[in-house]
Amino acid sequence: MKTKSVNKPKVNVITLGCSKNVYDSEVLMGQLKANNIPVSHEENISSPYPPSKGENNASIIIINTCGFIDNAKQESINTILEWGEAKQKGLVEKVYVTGCLSERYKPELKKEIPDIDDYFGTHDLPRLLKTLNANYKHELIGERLLTTPLHYAYFKVSEGCDRPCSFCAIPIMRGGHVSIPIERLVTQAKNLARQGVKELILIAQDLTYYGLDIYKQRRLSLLLEKLSDVEGIEWIRLHYAFPQGFPLDVLDVMREKENICNYLDIPLQHINDDLLKSMRRGTTKERTNRLISTIREKVPGIALRTTLICGYPGETEEYFEELKEWIGEIKFERLGVFTYSHEENTHAYKLKDDVPQKVKQLRANEIMKAQKKISLRHNKSLIGKTLKVLFDKKEGDYFIGRTEFDSPEVDNEVRVKAEPPVASLRPPFVKGGIKGGSKDHVYLRIGDFANIKITGAKEYDLEGKLANH
Repeated sequence: MKTKSVNKPKVNVITLGCSKNVYDSEVLMGQLKANNIPVSHEENISSPYPPSKGENNASIIIINTCGFIDNAKQESINTILEWGEAKQKGLVEKVYVTGCLSERYKPELKKEIPDIDDYFGTHDLPRLLKTLNANYKHELIGERLLTTPLHYAYFKVSEGCDRPCSFCAIPIMRGGHVSIPIERLVTQAKNLARQGVKELILIAQDLTYYGLDIYKQRRLSLLLEKLSDVEGIEWIRLHYAFPQGFPLDVLDVMREKENICNYLDIPLQHINDDLLKSMRRGTTKERTNRLISTIREKVPGIALRTTLICGYPGETEEYFEELKEWIGEIKFERLGVFTYSHEENTHAYKLKDDVPQKVKQLRANEIMKAQKKISLRHNKSLIGKTLKVLFDKKEGDYFIGRTEFDSPEVDNEVRVKAEPPVASLRPPFVKGGIKGGSKDHVYLRIGDFANIKITGAKEYDLEGKLANH
C-alpha cells in the first residue's frame, strides 16, 4: 500500500531583474526556511530553459519577475512560459509567479498564461507563503538566505518611490516610498555581520528620500553613521541616490567614516534641460553640474556611477550630441546606458515615441564607446598604485576582486593570478598545494581583503599582484 510522504516539497526560487529583486527573493527564502520548507536558489537550472527530469528535485518553482523595461519584461515572460511548459511535461508540480511583472500585469498574465498555478504581486508575500502552507514569521527581522557570496549583501533601506519621473513605472509596481526605521536596519546589519558579511550595498528606489516619510526630514546621513559603527562591517556602498534634493551632509559622513566607500551611484538620465523637464526630474543642467562639482570637492577621489537614457521622446540629434559632449566633460568613473522603453500608464506614455529603436541603440552604443575611452584612461592612471581589494570569487588561475570604487556585477574587476610562494605568508593568505604537482601557490581567500599593486589596465578590468611580493 502506498503511503503519503510527510516530506515537505522543495521550492526553487528563480530571480530576474535588479538587486532589489535579489533582496526580495532572499527574504522569501528566509521565510520558507523558518517554516522548515526546503528551498534553493536557481539550483541546477540550465538557463534559459528548464532542466530535464531528474536534474532538479524541486517540485515547486517560484519566479520572481522584473517589469521595468521591455527587455526585462520579455525575459520574465519567456521564463514563465518555459517553466509553464516544464510543468505540462511533468518536470515540476507547481509554478508560481511573483514580483514586479506580476504586480503590474496580473490580469493579463492570468489570461494569456493560465497554466501557472497563481500570480502574486510585490506586496503579496504573506499570501504566497500561505499558498505554500507556510506562516509569515513577523519575528524575522531582516533574516534571509543570502544568494550573494557570504561576504557582501544587498541592504534595502526603503521600498517604493514618491518621485514623479515621467518614464518610470516603478511606483506602479512598488508603491509609494516607505523607509525602514534606523533601529531595524542597524539590527539587520548586526545580524549580517555575525554571519560574516563585510560589505553592505545600500539599495532603494531612492536613497535620497530616506527618512522623509517617518522622520519628516532626510536622515540618510544619520543612518550611515549608525551603520558605520556596526562591528564587522568594513565597506558600506551607496546605490540609487536621486540627484534632486540630495542631502549634502551625506558627503561629510562619507569623508569622515573610513568604512563608507568613496562611491556613489546617482542616476542622472540626461543633461538637456528640455528633456530633463519633460522627464520631470526636478533639476537642470546647471544644478546637476553644480552637484557633481560639490560631490567631488567634498569627497576627493570619489567614484561616481550614473545611468543615462538614450532615445527619450523628443531627443533630437542636437540634444544627443549635447549629452555625449557632456559625458566627455564630466568623465564619470562608471556609467551605464538604457534605451528608452515606452511604458504604459507612465506620464511619458502620452508622448510620441518618436526615436526609432535602431537610433536609440546606436546612440547608446556611441555613449558606451566614449565611456570605454574614459574608463581606460582612468584605469591606466591606477597602474603602480596599491589598492585595497575585496575578493569575490576564483575563475581558473585568477582571483577576482573589487576596489571600494566598484560594485559587484556592474563595475570593474581586479584580476590577480596565483603566484609562487614567498618567504612568509600572512593573513589573509593561505598556503595550498596544487593537486598532482610539487609546487605550492599562494592563495587569496574568497571574502578577504588584500592590498594589491595594480600592474595592468583594460577598459573595465585591472590586473594586479599582492603588494610587496
